[in-house]
Amino acid sequence: MLKDITIGQYYPGNTILHRLDPRVKILGTIIYIICVFLANDLIGFCLLVAVLIVLILLSKVPVKRYLKGVRAIWVLIVVTAVFNLLLTRGGEIVISAGVLKISETGIHNAIFYSIRLILLVMGASIMTLTTSPNKLTDGMEEGLKPLSKAGVPIHDIAMMMSIALRFIPILGDEAEKIKRAQLARGANFDEGGLIQRVKGLIPLLVPLFVSAFLKADELSLAMEARCYRGGAGRTKLHPLKFAGRDYAALICVAVFLVVIIWMR
Repeated sequence: MLKDITIGQYYPGNTILHRLDPRVKILGTIIYIICVFLANDLIGFCLLVAVLIVLILLSKVPVKRYLKGVRAIWVLIVVTAVFNLLLTRGGEIVISAGVLKISETGIHNAIFYSIRLILLVMGASIMTLTTSPNKLTDGMEEGLKPLSKAGVPIHDIAMMMSIALRFIPILGDEAEKIKRAQLARGANFDEGGLIQRVKGLIPLLVPLFVSAFLKADELSLAMEARCYRGGAGRTKLHPLKFAGRDYAALICVAVFLVVIIWMR
């Protein structure tokens, strides 16, 4: 499942989305997530889907990359839908069989909350797929700059967040390698009951955690060996500057937010 996660992966390109300032993409992603939670009817969700399709086409990233991200959370989507179906009450009862009661509100919430999860994952994937880790770090640091006046180590925070995102696909690849190695040794991850399957994951999770700590240690040693020091006084080879397309994108994001709020 980890290998299907698209958040944290970067797809090189030279599209208008790739050239946008990372601060604009971070702000746009945050507003998009807010709009996903603000939308509560079919028209609002149709507008969100339309915007998402336009952004995917502009990114020129293969659609299967985005679908892989959705496939990685299919268990979460199913669990969310089932819990909303069974535990939400309201409206007329559509199905009634003993203690099992499914209402119209339950069906409505199961559908719309599942769609929300899909839109959230695909929307966040657009930002990371079109923004390199270095630019993402610079964008986070610039966005958090006002907090530096209060003594907050914004560079360290931005660097940690960027490294964490970058480690997601790396750990996915590492998990796939460990799984194949354990399968070659006779391990079985797909047979037995739930408890047996969970126990069967131990030969996968233990080496994965060990590998993650080793990679983190190697990264810290490499940064120290290169005398890396972040924070005040550090210059950048390519300072971030707003261009005309960035201001146009900000206007589009603001209009989109106003439309979603007006539709509520």
